[in-house]
Amino acid sequence: MNDKKRAKYAARAAMVKALAHSARLMIVDELTDHDQRCVSDLTDLVGTDLSTVSRHLLVLRNAGIVESEKHGTTVYYRLRVKCIGKFFECVESVLQANVRECQELLR
Repeated sequence: MNDKKRAKYAARAAMVKALAHSARLMIVDELTDHDQRCVSDLTDLVGTDLSTVSRHLLVLRNAGIVESEKHGTTVYYRLRVKCIGKFFECVESVLQANVRECQELLR
């Protein structure tokens, strides 16, 4: 495998790794449904403190999943690309297929 291909897979892995936390999945899901949210909105959603949510947002921003914009003293976050919702639809399809398979095994 050449270096370019390795770099592509490493970049994909870094993005998926950034999503590999339930709080970050909640944040991305919320931003899929709404154009933008401030940190305090997301803090209420995730149910944790402001600094923890800010760290999660930093991970998502570093992975290129979200971007931020400051309005006065409030920072708003939004998805960089909306297609990530399609990724989650695919994940849900896999989960549903797994459930069906388990149900078949139990019959």
